[in-house]
Amino acid sequence: MSESSTLAILVSTLRAEIARLAPGDRLPSNRDLVRGHSVSPVTVARAVAALAAEGIVVTRPGSGTFVASHRPRTPHAAADTSWQTVALGDRSIDARTVTDLLSPPPASTITLAGGYLQRSLQPTKALGAALSRAARRPDAWDRTPTAGLEALRSQFARLAGSDIDADDVLITSGGQDALSMAFRSIAAPGSPILVESPTYQGALAAARAAGLRPVPVPIDADGIRPDLLADAFATTGARLLYCQPTFHNPTGAVLPAERRRQVLDIARAVGAFILEDDFARLLGHGGPLPRPLLADDDDGTVVYLTSLTKPASPSLRIGALIARGPVAHRLRATRLVDDFFLARPLQEAAVELLSTPSWDRHLRGLATALRDRCAALAAALATEIPEWTVAGVPRGGLHLWVRLPGPVESATTIADAARAQGVAVSVGNGYFAAEPPGAYLRLGFAATADLTQLSEGVHRLSKAFHRADS
Repeated sequence: MSESSTLAILVSTLRAEIARLAPGDRLPSNRDLVRGHSVSPVTVARAVAALAAEGIVVTRPGSGTFVASHRPRTPHAAADTSWQTVALGDRSIDARTVTDLLSPPPASTITLAGGYLQRSLQPTKALGAALSRAARRPDAWDRTPTAGLEALRSQFARLAGSDIDADDVLITSGGQDALSMAFRSIAAPGSPILVESPTYQGALAAARAAGLRPVPVPIDADGIRPDLLADAFATTGARLLYCQPTFHNPTGAVLPAERRRQVLDIARAVGAFILEDDFARLLGHGGPLPRPLLADDDDGTVVYLTSLTKPASPSLRIGALIARGPVAHRLRATRLVDDFFLARPLQEAAVELLSTPSWDRHLRGLATALRDRCAALAAALATEIPEWTVAGVPRGGLHLWVRLPGPVESATTIADAARAQGVAVSVGNGYFAAEPPGAYLRLGFAATADLTQLSEGVHRLSKAFHRADS
């Protein structure tokens, strides 16, 4: 018999014997294997090496050969990943709410759950032209500074207004990246962070993933309540507030000028940062816009966040953080450690897009379209489902916040019934850091193809509600 045949037989025999052993069991010594199988020491050594390469056994010099703890699975056998539960330990990463935001519904479903513009509302021609021009630049594939292209940073500085300089701006990969970076940079794991109640559920997920403990501060029709904010800072010792003062997600509330001053004063008094999420500044419905909190901040209290993703396209993952003082240096250090710098072509395309008259035309047209859609959704709800209460018709943003009659659980019941009718909505529970005070839905008006489809979506939603209520 040839050496190769003898080796193959021995490997097959040992594999069968090992299958009857438990992980960690010791195999007979090489000398015993030579005697037991009437083969040469060289054949035994080669067989053991082959089994080790397959991951079936582990050799420990001076101790012997042992059955591996995690054996390779046989063909068609299900993988056993249960060991990972112990290895990973406890973490506060819960992507379910974010998955709910991003999971596409079935093709036939009308979506009132989206947080992005429908393709018909996106500046697709301008985006394509900008990307094409950017790609033709001779330096399009060069590396960029960690903070981002100066021309792009200057654009964001002008958007924020006041005395903001390009050197204060850090380019990010969209708003969610900016949130995650800010939470990890500003607050230590285990720290409390104050958030509006309700608030953007993607922010809650990012905060918890950073090891922070979101503490809710109630809002009313005018946004966060300063009296309760002061109490929350005093009782928790928090040094960070995350808030959306302009076209709040999900309610659409706008913080009045007097409250803006109060919020800044309260944070300054306790030595806390404010993370101002101004995601909707370019999603106004045509009216005047309030100044960002950042514009009235002279001492670095405010870290400002904004993005081009919402007013342009889901795949234009370009955002910005604006900060001054030591916190700005820490944010840049986080960017550097995370991924050095962001890809240049998309930054160049964003510069091209913002530098053309087509961008301003897009924003004017978008404002009109969003205003019309918002009014149409509110009117359809009032007609078809008068039992529901719209928190207020916002002057900007992409959503209506709706209070339902009945217990908290009814929101999930109605959302499930709506999906069965072919319409997707967002359940309000995920927008609260603690127990929801009632049943809510967030209804979007920017993800449908047109006003006709928006009206049909509400009609189906009405059917779902009345069937679930009967």
